[in-house]
Amino acid sequence: MERRGLLRTAAAGAGVFAVGSAAGTARAAEPAAAPARAVKRDASNPLRVHIVLFEGVEELDYVGPLEVFGGAAKLGKPVKTTLVTSSGPGRVKGRFGMEVVVPGAWNPAEADVLVVPGGGFGQRNSTGVWTEIDKGDLPRALAAAARPGLTFFGVCTGVILLEAAGLVGKRPCTTHHAAQDHLKGKGADVRPNRVVDDGDLVCTGGVSSGIDGALWLLEREVGADVAATMERIMEFERRGTVAVTRA
Repeated sequence: MERRGLLRTAAAGAGVFAVGSAAGTARAAEPAAAPARAVKRDASNPLRVHIVLFEGVEELDYVGPLEVFGGAAKLGKPVKTTLVTSSGPGRVKGRFGMEVVVPGAWNPAEADVLVVPGGGFGQRNSTGVWTEIDKGDLPRALAAAARPGLTFFGVCTGVILLEAAGLVGKRPCTTHHAAQDHLKGKGADVRPNRVVDDGDLVCTGGVSSGIDGALWLLEREVGADVAATMERIMEFERRGTVAVTRA
């Protein structure tokens, strides 16, 4: 691969950043960068990432972003990652049976990014997003968490939870391809991109694209060099496009 990076292209109503190798393709006139960071991140002001877990959560939806943000923290970068549930510390069993101890108390006032994974969209009679929507506790907690300075990061069908919380509406977004018609039916502006950045709402498509979205947020909030380092360490090559619809 000749290089990793972001290449600027044009798109109606949005800045679209093509992700991946430039080998064998025409180069853009200039490299693109993520939107300018409003906050300087350092040891005294790290990017605080809370990852929300629930029964039936899709493991890769949260483990991928955890690897990105947690890995950056392990490298000494200004990132702090916490696993949380809306009901407080405890244990959570994922869709494929992996059990995780969740140490963090629900306190989104102390988060800069709230990662909301999905899981179980295609099985309404099991644990997962539909059970959480039917119970109502998590959507209510997400709605109450909204405030200036907090970015909601919906991974895969976690975007369905955000929609149920009233946090999507008609905004640009994306989700797993199998759930896109559901979001369109709710009036959302569903884009075909792998990652959609609408400012304080960042959404990704299915499952593994949560890694792309986490790397994008790491670049946006901490720096391109940090994101590129994690990309190399993880042996992961970002692909698809990032639609930036709001600075």
